[in-house]
Amino acid sequence: MNNFNCGKCLLLVAAAVLIAGCSKQERNEAVQLAKALNAKKANYASADAIEKDFMGSARAWCDGIVANGAGHGAELDQNATVASELAKSAVAASTQLSQVRQAVNDQTLEEDYTRSVRNTLVTELTARQRRLQDVRALLEQISPQFLQYKRDKTYKGDTYPTEIGNLDALLQAYRPPEDVVGTALSNLKEKYSLTDSEI
Repeated sequence: MNNFNCGKCLLLVAAAVLIAGCSKQERNEAVQLAKALNAKKANYASADAIEKDFMGSARAWCDGIVANGAGHGAELDQNATVASELAKSAVAASTQLSQVRQAVNDQTLEEDYTRSVRNTLVTELTARQRRLQDVRALLEQISPQFLQYKRDKTYKGDTYPTEIGNLDALLQAYRPPEDVVGTALSNLKEKYSLTDSEI
């Protein structure tokens, strides 16, 4: 009987150690993921700043063309240049997001919660990069069309490339992104009581 009770005690101790081990593993993964996110906060902030600035500029520029047409002469040159520069800004924002997404993707995670945080982040960042890619692709198609108008003697200046309408629809539907990195960090810190010194 004593041996049986002793065996039960050992099983309980072993189970407790196993549970504690799982908990420690999960917390270690949370620290690891939080460190990765913390290290890329600057990249994410840079992407936000670039995207906010260029989307605002693109909307104002696009509104002007929809209202007044693509213009004549030097205006067409200027519009071609603006479209090219805005496309470069989309690439710059996407590059910063790629660094964040890569850092998150590189994490080896086994626990359900940390994996779900990672998967949510990757999904959000990928969707955001796709939107930037769509805007960039339209801008790159639009830019040479302004120069084509300049060579067209019949062009009157009051119309604009078809893609401007598509771009306008994208820009009107655009909403500034939420801080998914900051939210993920806050959630990890709260759930696992992480301190700033740990991450």
